[in-house]
Amino acid sequence: MSRLLLVSNRLPVTVEHKKGIDQFRESVGGLATGLSSFYRSYESRWIGWCGLLSDGLDGDHRKALENELHRRYESHPVFLSRRETRLFYSGFCNKTLWPLFHYFSDDVTYDSQQWRSYLRVNKLFAHAVLDVAEPDDRIWIHDYHLMLLPQMIREKLPGAQIGFFLHIPFPSYEIFRLLPWRKEILQGIMGADLIGFHTYDYVRHFTSSVRRLLGHEQTFGQIAHNHRITKVDAFPMGIDFNRFSRTDGDREWIQGIISRIRAGNDCKMILSVDRLDYTKGIPQRLDAFDLFLEKYPEYRGRVTLIMIAVPSRTSVERYQRLKRSVDERVGRINGKYGTIDWMPIWYLYRAMDFNRLIALYKAADAALITPLRDGMNLIAKEFLAAREDDLGVLILSEMAGAATELSEAIIVNPNNREEMADAIVEALSLSEEERKSRNAVMRNRICRYDVTAWAQDFMRHLANTRGIQDALGSRILCGKSRSRLKSNFVKAEKRLIFLDYDGTLVPFASTPEKARPDPSLNTLMENLIANPRNHVVIISGRDRLTLENWLGHLDVGMAAEHGVWVRERQGEWHMIEPLKDDWKDEIRPLLEVYVDRTPGSLIEEKSFSLAWHYRKADPGQGIERARELKETLLGLTANLHLIVAEGARMIEVKHGSIHKGRASLFWTSNDSWDFIMAFGDDWTDEDLFQALPEKAWSIKVGLDFSKAKYYLKNHIDVRELLEELLRTETAA
Repeated sequence: MSRLLLVSNRLPVTVEHKKGIDQFRESVGGLATGLSSFYRSYESRWIGWCGLLSDGLDGDHRKALENELHRRYESHPVFLSRRETRLFYSGFCNKTLWPLFHYFSDDVTYDSQQWRSYLRVNKLFAHAVLDVAEPDDRIWIHDYHLMLLPQMIREKLPGAQIGFFLHIPFPSYEIFRLLPWRKEILQGIMGADLIGFHTYDYVRHFTSSVRRLLGHEQTFGQIAHNHRITKVDAFPMGIDFNRFSRTDGDREWIQGIISRIRAGNDCKMILSVDRLDYTKGIPQRLDAFDLFLEKYPEYRGRVTLIMIAVPSRTSVERYQRLKRSVDERVGRINGKYGTIDWMPIWYLYRAMDFNRLIALYKAADAALITPLRDGMNLIAKEFLAAREDDLGVLILSEMAGAATELSEAIIVNPNNREEMADAIVEALSLSEEERKSRNAVMRNRICRYDVTAWAQDFMRHLANTRGIQDALGSRILCGKSRSRLKSNFVKAEKRLIFLDYDGTLVPFASTPEKARPDPSLNTLMENLIANPRNHVVIISGRDRLTLENWLGHLDVGMAAEHGVWVRERQGEWHMIEPLKDDWKDEIRPLLEVYVDRTPGSLIEEKSFSLAWHYRKADPGQGIERARELKETLLGLTANLHLIVAEGARMIEVKHGSIHKGRASLFWTSNDSWDFIMAFGDDWTDEDLFQALPEKAWSIKVGLDFSKAKYYLKNHIDVRELLEELLRTETAA
């Protein structure tokens, strides 16, 4: 089995240097705890920062530390300086990416110095990975600290198997586009073979940004770019379910804690557990609890909110202000409603050890978990796992990723105080039967898809993605298949060669008229048709007049407008079947509206089709308008036997009965060929590939899903192949 390299900002162990001695402390919570049981079942290595600053760390000490971490923890440290942790971690990661990805755009800092540090630290991680990586290793990169890393590794190890998982939300395009370095971030992530998110909403936001900013479309979560396929999917992270549900060894001790919590207190208990972060919605939660006590006075003296706020980034002013705000609210509510024998809120500003946390989970009548935005929120799952009695009620924010899985919980909008206040009443009023019914479903779900199942699912999909890539890669025309093609070509006496034009023989241009054939293409075509064995057909979406003007001097067959018009060598143009174009008067005004609304777009009118091009338009706006236009056209043309098709930065409306496959029959059915070869780059060529005889050589230009048997990367490869065939025949 190949090794697994886990790469994250922090190692699962923290090193502290005290009194001249290195002290090692295993991390508690977070990714390290979640994956601890999983990664130990593999031959694994973990790469990350150990928490020790490199300032003043001499070479011998560093080497000794590396050896000890490798020996005891199978870990490889990345060393960061104080300046790097300040600019990279405290700066770009937590002042730019964290607030932006959680939709707190007003709290975002855009600092080019911090960005350069983020870039530099990602390079340090890349060097660390490259020092450890072996050819068959699987590399699993985690979270927003290292979003540039997949592509950095890909550039040095093109064949590496790389997965990336984002543990925070991926924001909508309208938010993500605010980031000045948005393209660099996307290109970095796209270096992975498999990209994972907690929910399908985040997948949709990511693919939308990739489409608008990089111009790559997705098909069933698969994105073709840089001659590779990247898979994007949702993997909702689970917890170590057994760790939270099976506490037999500590049951008596935990029961003792519960008894002490309950001692002399018959109040209903609502539990709130969070890291003290502005994304968690703690002030809003306190305001909702205040409203609950005000609106439902009958619950005063009968309900207590136990609020645990774990200190976080205490040196940051934003978090200091949050702490003051929470303290003031707790004091105000306790002062407003508290009595000598009842305190509405028990406020604990500290971390909680595992057994005490389990005790609180088990003692609470309800858990109030209402972040303003959260990638997943594992606290909700931990609470449910700990409740073997199925009696605790979960109140959960709809803005937490976990809400997509835990729909049986009481789901609330964390910005709606009234809804949260009413949800508390609902939670306290649910019958035992209803509580058990809801919780049993959720507990079964999170038990089945625990953290190990999550990690194994990701690894399985990573392997499947490599399988897809290998299947496509095996169809790239090279090696044995290329040699066989050349051999068949040389032996054949009658060869039929179909050539698409745009994207196949020439690159796409900003406007259709700029894609004229260059001198080298003219020379290639003349050399190709000089051999009487070769019968060449240009089969294009171009109109017949353009093809005539550009290529009419060549002794080739032509099919224009995807096959509406055909012409044999130096013959006359004629239509495959009579067609009407009166529908264009209805469609053209609509396209003109979209030209007015989309600067840089234009209409190309052919005899029996209309195309709206947006190659020169702003990519984001063009894609949005194209989607909108396509949906509108589909409604208008439903009963007109017309096809509305999306091509390379264009939407085209044409007759449904005519296509390149049908046009190819004009040549394939009238003669006997001992060699047929066809090239094409987009959806219009799929009909051609499908219509060809089984023995034909069909070649897709660009690594994308296709009915073609083989692939070439681009128009340059097409020209090189044709020239190679000519040289091979000359040499023979």
